Amino acid sequence: MSKTVDIQIEKSQNLIQGLRKHVKENGEKDFTETVIASLEDALTRLQAANEEVTRLREELAPKVRHMNEVFDAVKGSHLELKQKLKSFYPQERWAEYGIPDKR
Repeated sequence: MSKTVDIQIEKSQNLIQGLRKHVKENGEKDFTETVIASLEDALTRLQAANEEVTRLREELAPKVRHMNEVFDAVKGSHLELKQKLKSFYPQERWAEYGIPDKR
């Protein structure tokens, strides 16, 4: 879970508890049960979305690591072949091999 989201969930839960306590005690007119229920519903949706994002991050992390490993391998091979081509051919021919570099 994101720390920011966790903090907001906790703050909202505390607010809901406080509002419910005082609505029952004082019969607050500005903070009706409907307003509190609306916040509670939004909080429930936030918690569900946060859980889904956490699950997706757990699934994605190994795939990102794998992609980075493959990327590093491709980048290393590209650099190695590019250096070999540059050493075998004069600068004028580098473009033929897709190497726009200049020395």
